[in-house]
Amino acid sequence: MALDTLTALAEPTRRRICDTLRVRECGVAELVVALRMSQPAVSKHLRVLREAGVVSSRPVAQQRIYRLEPGPFQELDAWLRPYRELWSDSLDKLERHLDSNP
Repeated sequence: MALDTLTALAEPTRRRICDTLRVRECGVAELVVALRMSQPAVSKHLRVLREAGVVSSRPVAQQRIYRLEPGPFQELDAWLRPYRELWSDSLDKLERHLDSNP
């Protein structure tokens, strides 16, 4: 997993952009309205996400439409898997312990 993905997603505004793009592809103007931010601020965050490979864009008429790219999220999911398993195993052990001690 690229550290760039974690770095890009560490900023709350960029996570909000991803949350919006998770629902649908959007242009900058739609993101400005959804996030209640200025266009330059949204564009700066989109640039970071684009450079990290988290989003891509395609031209449609006079605007660019942004969408999430699955690759960085798949890498992040793979990196997190051992930690989820660790917690899942620990929670399963705790549940068995609590069930055996009424």
